[in-house]
Amino acid sequence: MRQHMTATAMIAIAAATMASSAVLAQGDAARGQRVFNACAPCHSLRPDQNMTGPSLAQLWHRQAGGLASFPRYSPALKSSGIIWEDQTLDEWLKGPQQFIPGNEMTFPGLRNAQQRADLLAFLKDATQEGRAPATQGQGRGGMMGGMMGAGNVPNLKAIGPDQRVTTVTICGDTYRVTTADGRTRSFWERNLRFKTDSSSEGPEPGAPAILGTGMMGDRAAVIFAAPAEISAFVSANCPNP
Repeated sequence: MRQHMTATAMIAIAAATMASSAVLAQGDAARGQRVFNACAPCHSLRPDQNMTGPSLAQLWHRQAGGLASFPRYSPALKSSGIIWEDQTLDEWLKGPQQFIPGNEMTFPGLRNAQQRADLLAFLKDATQEGRAPATQGQGRGGMMGGMMGAGNVPNLKAIGPDQRVTTVTICGDTYRVTTADGRTRSFWERNLRFKTDSSSEGPEPGAPAILGTGMMGDRAAVIFAAPAEISAFVSANCPNP
């Protein structure tokens, strides 16, 4: 009986694998690129350009948790022994927590098999060496350009005067940020974030950048080259009434 059940299970697994392969083979890369727009705020296609999540460049045949330049993998992912291939990536996209329990991926999963197939068709080409779309990571947006993400990671060494911060002051619950074009903007203290970017596309030391992070223009992030700059840059100053 046990041998019969084992054989039956093996046939079922083989059939499921064949069916999954058939779906994957029908993936449409153009549609998949649109699906990837939801992934782009957290994952770059450029080699070693890590964001919230690791770069997806050259993902196929890589061990889960194995990108040396990304230091934030969960223990569950690093110890999984998974190799990223068509089938394992399909299972991961379907439900990360079900596939590798205890990992820290916040994405709940993509239940639509066709969307997964489309996404994988796009990624299988775009993650190959030298194939990352030229538009990702090249975008530039003004101070009130909307939400950061969708692959728009501007080079903060090449920003204009409207994004280059010259002073940040605080008075009561209000930050005032002045940029090199002479404009000063006011933010409620909970609506202004201070971040750092030490990458090659981060700001020059002593020249932080400001990027809009809200649709209404009432939220922003000031990005510094290093943490030590933040407290030195922000000063208390209440304008005359």
